[in-house]
Amino acid sequence: MSSLRLFLENSITFFNLLILSYFFLGNGIYTILMLLSLRATWIHTRRLAYQGLDALRGSPLTPPVTILIPAWNEQDVIVNSVRSALQTDYPGLRVIVVDDGSTDLTMDRLVESFHLLEMDGAYRPSIPTAPIRAFYINPEFPNLLVISKVRGGKPDALNAGINLCRSPYFCNLDADCLLERDALLRLMDPIVNSAAETVVSGGIVRILNGCETRNGRVTKVGLPPRALERFQVVEYLRSFLFGRTGWHLLGGTLIVSGAFAVFHRATVMEAGGFCHDTVTEDMDLIVQLHHWAADNNRKIRISFTSDPVCWTECPSHLTMLARQRRRWQLGLCQTLWKHSEILFGRKYGIVGWLSFPFHSYVEGLGAVAEFLGYLLVPLGILLGLVPPSFLVVFVLLGLIYGSFLSVGAVLLEELTYRRYPRFRDLLTLLVFAVFENAGYRQLILYYRFQGVLKFLAGSRRWEKVAHAGANA
Repeated sequence: MSSLRLFLENSITFFNLLILSYFFLGNGIYTILMLLSLRATWIHTRRLAYQGLDALRGSPLTPPVTILIPAWNEQDVIVNSVRSALQTDYPGLRVIVVDDGSTDLTMDRLVESFHLLEMDGAYRPSIPTAPIRAFYINPEFPNLLVISKVRGGKPDALNAGINLCRSPYFCNLDADCLLERDALLRLMDPIVNSAAETVVSGGIVRILNGCETRNGRVTKVGLPPRALERFQVVEYLRSFLFGRTGWHLLGGTLIVSGAFAVFHRATVMEAGGFCHDTVTEDMDLIVQLHHWAADNNRKIRISFTSDPVCWTECPSHLTMLARQRRRWQLGLCQTLWKHSEILFGRKYGIVGWLSFPFHSYVEGLGAVAEFLGYLLVPLGILLGLVPPSFLVVFVLLGLIYGSFLSVGAVLLEELTYRRYPRFRDLLTLLVFAVFENAGYRQLILYYRFQGVLKFLAGSRRWEKVAHAGANA
């Protein structure tokens, strides 16, 4: 009996050290990212006040861009998303919609709304994809091409769009997203005006739920009606304004939202295009580009800018939220495992020595450690294996400091971009930022824990998130 208790005590001690290291490392890195982001975002917003986009818009050197919209069973949102893309203020813009074998009315809605006509077309893929069924055009929309293809998955649809793209850059846009009119100009600015070879430029994604829209445009910004959606507003602000801004400044970007990002077409094709062996093709491509660049001795830059805004619909029900977060965590684990040789690889620089280990330990393994901590720490106290003081440390590091970071993200939004103009909205977001870590965080951890279990079970199933039509 004593040997069993000794084993339990040693196991609990090891787990406690794991939990403490996870919180100290995670909160420490997030604090650094927050401080970097505060300064950088403040400077960026001050510069925006004096920076016009007319020079970029009118310059003959501004490269054309093609917006690629992959769609599968998006009948409720696809038309407004295409309208939004067509209204984007950018010279030499082209839009390609790839219907990936939809079984609903997605193609019918597109044909009806844009009066499309079927045409003959040649398809000579540089990246292998599932066959193309048909091409659709309308002379009234000369920069719009819609193709219908055999179902192959989102990476396959994107690769088909890349094969048909004739511009040096393409922009991913999810089928449930709406762009602000000048978002693409702002997204291309760091590419055009950077001396470095910028092959990816990502922008911020904000929650569309609760906003008023008309003909593909957000006409009035507002908060969502449900608490579940409001928590996600806070979560997105923290993730983009702190996390991705900070990693961009450190040169360690591993994640750029596939909902809205610009890529250099030739570089993506050299790196092999979007792969099918993970369920988060956007993160996988970014890591693959780092991998490819190091192997080929290429110096590339992956940029993130916090003011080009894409509005996206977030899950409004727990079932869809669970599907989304399980898939994100599954894809994270798949990508990290697939590219595990990057871990502490000297030739990968800051990516190999900081951002890849951070995402592996804090974002990957940490989801399991923290979730189990909420179960095992109270159990250890009840069994007399953990001192009650450890629970205080656990709460301070896991809940109170997390609330501090969330509140900081909301205040940064208010001090800079102020997309939510009403004072009542600010107070509401602050309240949700405080309480996000007491309930919502644990729920997300549970879904992420499930994602890790799916990875360990070898699952590759893509869980479809149905859109309710917030942009309709």
